[in-house]
Amino acid sequence: MSTAPIADKRPSPLRGASLPKWSPWAIAAGAIVLALAIGLRGGLHSKIQWGLIAAILFVLGTYGIAARVEGRRQAKDRVATSLVWVAFLIAVVPLVSLLWTTIKRGVKVLDVYFLSHSMGVVADSEPGGGIYHAIIGSLEQVGLATIIGAPIGVLTAIYLVEYGRGHLARAVTFFVDVMTGIPSIVAGLFILSLMLIFDMQPFGFAGSLALAILMMPVVVRSTEEMLKLVPNELREASLALGVPKWRTILKVVLPTSIGGITTGIMLAVARIAGETAPVLLLVFGNRFINNNPFEGAQSSLPLYIYQQYANSAGANAAYDRAWAASLTLIAFVMILNLGARGIARWKAPKTGR
Repeated sequence: MSTAPIADKRPSPLRGASLPKWSPWAIAAGAIVLALAIGLRGGLHSKIQWGLIAAILFVLGTYGIAARVEGRRQAKDRVATSLVWVAFLIAVVPLVSLLWTTIKRGVKVLDVYFLSHSMGVVADSEPGGGIYHAIIGSLEQVGLATIIGAPIGVLTAIYLVEYGRGHLARAVTFFVDVMTGIPSIVAGLFILSLMLIFDMQPFGFAGSLALAILMMPVVVRSTEEMLKLVPNELREASLALGVPKWRTILKVVLPTSIGGITTGIMLAVARIAGETAPVLLLVFGNRFINNNPFEGAQSSLPLYIYQQYANSAGANAAYDRAWAASLTLIAFVMILNLGARGIARWKAPKTGR
């Protein structure tokens, strides 16, 4: 007869009671049902009000049930987790709603013809026309601004992190902070004043200069933070081998942080891609295709959206074109971000075991 001890499957007395894994979902469902009942009973017709009531009931219900079953200490932990989820939903729901509304209204006229034709002689109140001229203008203006702003921003960040000491570094940091908060219209007015001094007409490159001014402080700040994350041991190891500092920065520091730097540049590009005020002042807008950013007025996607919406009174065609252009601009920014992620992964340092 076997005398092997039988495993004791009884719960340990040192382990307190805990809620099941599905309890947050059950509490959330109950909070939603109770919020609907309160909203209907109180005559509330706004879904936003129902959502806020449900969020409050979810947090309060989580604390009450957790405190009764698990104790107040664990209940506080669950409340903190609940607040994080509620904050996440409050941030995501408007974004999802905006994206859904843009897609729903933008697909009405978004087709190959819309992407490959300009407005030309089409009136704003008439159907037809497209955004090809605006796409060309946006690509050229944002591209030139990136060529100007990205290298200056990266080099400024390298100076501040690797070489910057004393009064000059503090002055550069101060002006970068100031430039980060300036309105876009101020950058446009600065370039416009130069154009008036030299008696110049609106052209695409003027908008690129204003966009570059807006882009540089974002690139400086993001690149500076990425360079600070590079361990000093890597720099010291390279310098100990007799490698010059400039070569250490070029071969060690930048490759290590290239992923974050690329992401920061793409964020800056996304920030300037939707600017309207500088383009309205400096580029002026053009209904026809102009492939030369250094001569003549151009259009851009943000400016096209603004003009179509401003002229959409009583014209559904202009209103639909504005939504379709908005959807195109969102897709453009998304493609840029996906491209940045691909480049960052491709250029990131290879790690092995």
